[in-house]
Amino acid sequence: MRRRIVAGNWKMNGTVADLATVAEISAAAKTAACEVVLCLPATLIRPARNLVGMELGGQDCHARAAGAHTGDISAQMLRNAGAGWVILGHSERRRDHGESDAQVAAKVQAAWEAGLTVILCIGETEAQYRAGETLDVLAAQVAGSLPEGATPANTVIAYEPVWAIGTGLTPAPEEVTRTHAFIRARLSDPALSILYGGSVGPANAALLRALPDVDGALVGGASLASKTFLPIINALEIAHA
Repeated sequence: MRRRIVAGNWKMNGTVADLATVAEISAAAKTAACEVVLCLPATLIRPARNLVGMELGGQDCHARAAGAHTGDISAQMLRNAGAGWVILGHSERRRDHGESDAQVAAKVQAAWEAGLTVILCIGETEAQYRAGETLDVLAAQVAGSLPEGATPANTVIAYEPVWAIGTGLTPAPEEVTRTHAFIRARLSDPALSILYGGSVGPANAALLRALPDVDGALVGGASLASKTFLPIINALEIAHA
């Protein structure tokens, strides 16, 4: 059985006032038939850890354990704050901060060394999608961003077509199926879970559940409120063999 996971990415959203939402999600996560993770802003990880028992994650980490890197946060710092997970290689990091595959791979290694489970994001832009380059892009990102040593315990892959993030657009089911199967064939361990991300909501979660190589979801905006995130959890919690 591959791990069935629903992860929420709060991105640059949330203050202490939103811890009540974290508590609501945590209460529901206790009875869910899948793993539920909330990847919060770094400022909320410690107060959330003091409040709830659910799995928490960060949204980035530096490749170094410590040093003169003003404004950055290390994997060890995330672990110390109470995180057990971290999102790495998200398209917004690649776009806004120019992160290369090699830089992402170094961060993945650092996260593993700190004992964090990595959610490694890969995905093509709209221009690449329309040019028919999706599979080439994904193959290059898997090869360049994922170091040797990935296991089902320390790594989860998240396929997020960049053109679908926050747009309300999603690939056709047959496209998702083909893409996830392609990714799995290129993993050193095919038992790694592969999540789908990109405008995941209550309306399309059940459809995603039925696809054979989709092991859950990485959810953005819909994870910010329990009224939209909990239905997604409920829809995606049945595991594939």
